[in-house]
Amino acid sequence: MMDHARDLASLRDATDRLLSAAAALDNAAVTEPSRLPGWTRGHVLAHLARNADALVNVLQGRPMYTSAKARDADIERDAPRPLDVHLADVRESADRFARAADGITDWSRTVELRNGVTDAAARVPFRRWIEVALHHVDLGIGHELEDLPPEFTARETAFLAERFTGNPEVPATRLTDGTRAWTTGRVAGAPEITVTGRPADLLGWLSGRRDGAALGVEGAGLPVLPPL
Repeated sequence: MMDHARDLASLRDATDRLLSAAAALDNAAVTEPSRLPGWTRGHVLAHLARNADALVNVLQGRPMYTSAKARDADIERDAPRPLDVHLADVRESADRFARAADGITDWSRTVELRNGVTDAAARVPFRRWIEVALHHVDLGIGHELEDLPPEFTARETAFLAERFTGNPEVPATRLTDGTRAWTTGRVAGAPEITVTGRPADLLGWLSGRRDGAALGVEGAGLPVLPPL
């Protein structure tokens, strides 16, 4: 079950960790490449701030972004800013999101995100936690997938497996870390492929942050996942 209050608390902790770590950078480091192709660390920080404001829009019943073009333009505009401006923007936008969440009285209602995707309002705090947690890793400043809370890793693995479930381009696949198991891919009577690995390696592959070389595969080759 989704627990929005607990997710909001976890989100605050994750945001604080990211801000504390990013505060050790300098202006030159902000302009250096992140782990995301084509993005500097400034792009990642700008995206985090604008995503918080976009999710405020979602919670308050407005379009998440006015357009994909405007979203990209805002990130490009903000990416070159000095570190102190980025940190203030991430902190202040996080506060705006927290205030918007405080104003929600019906967490069971359905909200609309990008590209017509809908979800329960109660899952929006977890979606924001995903952004903060994974993009902290993307900054490339010493925070790795292995450092994420185990609860987060398991939930995000389940969330990503669900996103690919029913996709005819992905073979019916069983994922396991040796303790837990998930299924994903096209509907079939039995899994065609079993993928085994450490929690961080499974999450890294599913989220497009690792190539899956550390995973064990039975049945065929490692499936090629469509872009998120």
